[in-house]
Amino acid sequence: MSEATDRADIVIVGGGIIGIAAAHYLNKAGRQVTVIDKGTMAGACSQGNCGYICASHILPLTEPEALWTGLKSLFDPKAAFRIRPSLRPELWLWMLQFMRRCNHQQMLTAGKALKALLDSSLQEYHGIMKEGQLHCEWQEKGLLFAFKGERGMEQFASMDRFITKHFGVSADHIDGTDLPAFDPALRPGLLGAFHYPKDTSVRPDILNRQWVENLRGRGVHFIENCSLTDVLKSSEKIDALDTSNGRIEAEQFVFATGAWSSKLAPLLGCRIPVEPGKGYSVTMSRPKNCPAHPMLFPEKRIGVSPFENGYRIGSMMEFVGFDSSIPDQRIQQLRTAAEDYLVEPYTEELLETWFGWRPMTWDSLPIIGGVPNLQNAFLATGHNMLGLATASGSGLLLSEIIQGQTPHIDPAPYSPDRF
Repeated sequence: MSEATDRADIVIVGGGIIGIAAAHYLNKAGRQVTVIDKGTMAGACSQGNCGYICASHILPLTEPEALWTGLKSLFDPKAAFRIRPSLRPELWLWMLQFMRRCNHQQMLTAGKALKALLDSSLQEYHGIMKEGQLHCEWQEKGLLFAFKGERGMEQFASMDRFITKHFGVSADHIDGTDLPAFDPALRPGLLGAFHYPKDTSVRPDILNRQWVENLRGRGVHFIENCSLTDVLKSSEKIDALDTSNGRIEAEQFVFATGAWSSKLAPLLGCRIPVEPGKGYSVTMSRPKNCPAHPMLFPEKRIGVSPFENGYRIGSMMEFVGFDSSIPDQRIQQLRTAAEDYLVEPYTEELLETWFGWRPMTWDSLPIIGGVPNLQNAFLATGHNMLGLATASGSGLLLSEIIQGQTPHIDPAPYSPDRF
């Protein structure tokens, strides 16, 4: 590589929602921040998700039922939660550790840590939106979970009682006969729903784009199409990064590389057990009878997001490696999955078909904190399916750790040292 082409106070590798949030809080702390990304800022999994900022999503993926669901998926390529058979040792080590945690005690332990981060993020998002600089279709309409069958309704009612008892979060129950009045887009005949009124939502691509532009105006330097090729270290510190754009030196380094984080483990000399969990979404023109509320249909494992100029259905969790295909059957599966719940479940005008790799950890908790054995390097990754929902709290916590301040929540559950 050539001699150093740039120097920053702090460099963030990864321009997704977590990297953007970290840049926000470090910039507020007076740091000179540079963010690099091998693609465009706020692309990948930060772009096409359903936009939920949901304090109700307390329970981790490591719930007892997930074990049986994952095993059945080995024989069903159409399963919404799917594990593709593979001989890759890293995947099966990850799965073994995941399965060990599919129990109620782990669910409670991880749920407590997730609640702290979700509550922090929701509070921070409210503050950011009150500043009035981001116009990203912020909605405070809550999140609705609707059901057609008794079994799904009873299972969710049990879960709602569980999180009310252990975490103090509860939903408003809506009887099926009242649902069409609550949201006329819902079909008559549904059994009922649970509404979490404190949940919020945004249009994620607009949030990301505007947040980046706002940070540019505040002096944050963003470098796109800049791939990390090597990490140069000495004396338990990182001296510089070699990139496709040249060498970049800095005082401190943050790695917020999402699903790709495990590939950094050899360069950083630590364990980063993150597996890509593939999800899909399809964005269409708005139906005439468009839902007024963001919705989830757990029986079909899909989410529906109404936007001002679009309508999105998203779902799936596939452990298929870095498969970049978008199978037609998956898009059709999304389009038809809402037919039992909505008067007009989809439109013919497709605006975007999308996939993204979620950064999944085996304990359902993100990785936030100092890289073991490197004094000036930090990780902010592994946010599973809650990257958008936990981004602002994660950015604030990371900034506090880097600044040596007293963290506003206990950082121990998210520490890289736990691996």
